[in-house]
Amino acid sequence: MKLNEYIDHTNLNPTATKEDIFILCEQAKKYCFHSVCVNPFWVKFAKNNLKNSGVLVACVIGFPLGANCTEIKVEEAKLAKSMGADELDMVINEGLFKMKDYNKVKEEIDKICDVSSLPVKVIVETSKLSSEEIIEACKIVSESKAKFIKTSTGFIGDGAKLEDVKLMKKYLSNDKQIKASGGIRDKETMIKFIQAGATRIGTSSGVKIMEDN
Repeated sequence: MKLNEYIDHTNLNPTATKEDIFILCEQAKKYCFHSVCVNPFWVKFAKNNLKNSGVLVACVIGFPLGANCTEIKVEEAKLAKSMGADELDMVINEGLFKMKDYNKVKEEIDKICDVSSLPVKVIVETSKLSSEEIIEACKIVSESKAKFIKTSTGFIGDGAKLEDVKLMKKYLSNDKQIKASGGIRDKETMIKFIQAGATRIGTSSGVKIMEDN
């Protein structure tokens, strides 16, 4: 198991500076992480720093609340792609989801997939959902054009939980993947999430994980 290939090396801190993102990229190149995950403002800078490295750039959309109008998320996705993003991590409209307006939630996901033609990871903030709601979220993502369901923004609630990933694995269609994110800070925990079904790990502790004995 090559742990580095699972990691989206992440810095979504709103106070991150150019130096912080430069260091993030240098670390990602050193350990050959799958990607760096950054806010939209840093996509172009990260892309330039990672040129010819094989490390991808993932950009968050509607982050961290998901409550923007769909039109804004769509434009954000288009702009992120134009600046060099390789993947998008989008936050669903949680209000619509709680209202059980599942068709509109799926429509928004598909619009972002269509305008970007990039792999989209759908963030559903599992710590704020019941088991029944997580199952519904899996159904939506399974029927959508997205590639992943993602557990958390890492900004709200408790982050990823093993039982939630196991539940997702059970109810998600076989062609979709799971990104576990939020609170994964050591190698032992990361391996447990992979064994539970996660194929991608979002963490700001990628270096620590790689250096864990």
